[in-house]
Amino acid sequence: MTAATLDPTAIAQYLLDHPQFFVEHAALLGEVKLSSPLTGRAVSLQERQMEVMRDKYRTLELRMSELVRHAEENAAIANRFHGWTQQLLRTRVPGEIPAAVAEGLVKHFIVPHATLRLWKLASEHADTWYTNGVSEDVRLFASSLRAPYCGPNKDFEAVSWLDGADAVRSTVLLPLRANGGAFGLLVLGSPDPERFSATMATDFLVHIGETASTALAALLD
Repeated sequence: MTAATLDPTAIAQYLLDHPQFFVEHAALLGEVKLSSPLTGRAVSLQERQMEVMRDKYRTLELRMSELVRHAEENAAIANRFHGWTQQLLRTRVPGEIPAAVAEGLVKHFIVPHATLRLWKLASEHADTWYTNGVSEDVRLFASSLRAPYCGPNKDFEAVSWLDGADAVRSTVLLPLRANGGAFGLLVLGSPDPERFSATMATDFLVHIGETASTALAALLD
């Protein structure tokens, strides 16, 4: 058989079908020369195999570092969530829960601005800071949200509730729900346009909305 008639695929299949080939012809391991993509020089099959293994290990190390970083970030968020939840549980007076929700987010999650507004509450909560300034448009908007909104501040009416609203460049809008309907809207804001982006994960935001909704449901009529 001439070199021209050799089929590389057939050769590769032959080596796969005969794993003892290089055991029986061990001398070839040092004689077969391959071009190294790292140095450009010719290396033996053994050296090339070591380069491939080292490259795989580097890839695995980078992946492991990334997983560790994500785990540490998630652990930090979980600890903040735990501290915020404890603060809510320590709040015994219903009328103080709205402030505990918003101020707790600023404290534990290092959020620059946070506030909320509620409706459908018992009469004793009328004319409070957390019920004033809620238009019908905001109520309809909150009811339409099926997931947290994360992204740029598009002159949302609800963002005007925040202190320093003119400087807010990115925001999170979380609907507060109970009994199948929206009864409030939780607003987070930051002057950093990248703090809250459309690409960020929302799992913990969903948990924050659900936890806040459960705590604030005590104020409903």
